[in-house]
Amino acid sequence: MSTPLRWQRRALSHADLPSVPPLLARLYAARGVRTESELAMTLAALQPASSLHGLTAAIELLVQALHEQWRILVVGDFDADGATSTALSLRALRAMGAQHVDYLVPNRFTYGYGLTPGIVALALSEKQPQLIITVDNGIASHEGVAAAQAAGVRVLITDHHLPGATLPPADAIVNPNQADCDFPSKALAGVGVVFYVLSSLRTRLRDDGWFAAQGIAEPNMANYLDLVALGTVADVVALDANNRRLVQQGLTRIRAGRCCPGITALLRVAERDIASLVASDLGFVVAPRLNAAGRLDDMREGIECLLCDDPAEAKRMAEDLDALNLERREIEAGMQNEAMAAMRELTISEENLPPGLVLYDRHWHQGVIGLLAGRIKERFHRPTVAFAPAQAPAYGEMPSELKGSARSIPGVHIRDVLDAMATKNPGLITRFGGHAMAAGMSLPSTQLAAFRLAFEETLREWVPPEAYDAVLLTDGELSASELNEQTAYLIRDAGPWGQAFPEPLFEGEFLCLGQRLLKDKHIKFSLCHPESNRVIDGIAFGVDRALWPNLKCERIRVAYRLDINRFRGMETLQLRIEAMQAL
Repeated sequence: MSTPLRWQRRALSHADLPSVPPLLARLYAARGVRTESELAMTLAALQPASSLHGLTAAIELLVQALHEQWRILVVGDFDADGATSTALSLRALRAMGAQHVDYLVPNRFTYGYGLTPGIVALALSEKQPQLIITVDNGIASHEGVAAAQAAGVRVLITDHHLPGATLPPADAIVNPNQADCDFPSKALAGVGVVFYVLSSLRTRLRDDGWFAAQGIAEPNMANYLDLVALGTVADVVALDANNRRLVQQGLTRIRAGRCCPGITALLRVAERDIASLVASDLGFVVAPRLNAAGRLDDMREGIECLLCDDPAEAKRMAEDLDALNLERREIEAGMQNEAMAAMRELTISEENLPPGLVLYDRHWHQGVIGLLAGRIKERFHRPTVAFAPAQAPAYGEMPSELKGSARSIPGVHIRDVLDAMATKNPGLITRFGGHAMAAGMSLPSTQLAAFRLAFEETLREWVPPEAYDAVLLTDGELSASELNEQTAYLIRDAGPWGQAFPEPLFEGEFLCLGQRLLKDKHIKFSLCHPESNRVIDGIAFGVDRALWPNLKCERIRVAYRLDINRFRGMETLQLRIEAMQAL
């Protein structure tokens, strides 16, 4: 069972794009582009860092740390954004002359997320830092910052998550989502924030004559844009114009082979053609393998892969991460089956879907519940929270604490929903944080039933019924003359496409000349546009086997993306089918 899709064409708006091909102008306009300046993908077009609130204090702190050679400790997050942020920080700070810089990433199963007092205690005992720099976390770490400062350790927070009502008492905070920050791109990922901070530090050191005095080469910050592109795409932040520039610049360097050996190895182990890499490859190929370390084991494995400069060693690390990702897939598949069974036990069906879904199993893996929540959300188009025990309970016992991961739908700001629930129900949620579309939380296991009721009640109050309609937005039809490899290349090179700037999705009716089942779950189609004699391949992944193959189907309506299939040195047009209806 899944929520049926309503097909709808994207609304077109006015745009002044005179030098852009008509098809691209239509696609860009539907995504909110108004002027050609928004399409400039150069580094010179990046938003200046000067409007980042807290940047001056951060730079002064880092300059002092370099001059006095403080012991610097980078504390990251256990996802791909955190891993790339950590790797970038170590690479750049070392290149700028920092002699004592190390990192620490909380093990999610032991310490949880962020700069907690427990992580500070571990840092003090193992690393003895004089300065802690958080990357992709810290904006909600009030207790951890206080613990660090009580021990005489300075703290610089770089983060992009939404802050609460008060900020931690850090020495400096750089976060574009602070209330008093005028930086126009609020969608920066954590790796984007730290890239801006360290780029500004590089400029300050150059102006001060630091590199000449130290006898070291001034680092080119553009060399780290492969990491910025990976972390930005992996964190599924909105690809506004500024983020698209960062991603495009990183993709250009990766395609040219100018990236760290770890990223190259991860692409090769996934058998991806590096020269034709697109943004979605970073999100669906590299990021899952990198994230597998943090989900199942220790994100240090992923970070070390990104820090490795030996191609042979990076290859070995990438193979280990690939094996972890295969294990993660098996765990996730089992959890999905259990989730569907749980919904049947709760008598949840398409006809009686509640406004939000809350699922729990004592055997679920804490590192995979976010993926599970995302899968269930996609299938039923409902905000979804999946819970797992914070620690494995003894046999027959109920765990004392649950960790939850939420995924939302457009129009439902999930962090604000949790904030409203926590305000109205003190003690219900121990802690939470996140974005509009994703959030994490902890709560006592005794509050699970109350959480489910409060979640559904809040959504009923906040969300209009039409928000639950699953809409498939398309970019209309392509003519028979536009269905060719040249159009596919044009669209590919017009990206990067991604979150909030989606890859074009077209719709159309075709003659269905043939269907072939692949691996018992995919369908290979032979299609023909009614106004053309050309036979075009189409492929649909993970089809509903109750409906397909449909050998009676002679005419089919499909929603598709243009793709290039590479096989034995040949490149041919292929329609990547996202939805289909037999006519």
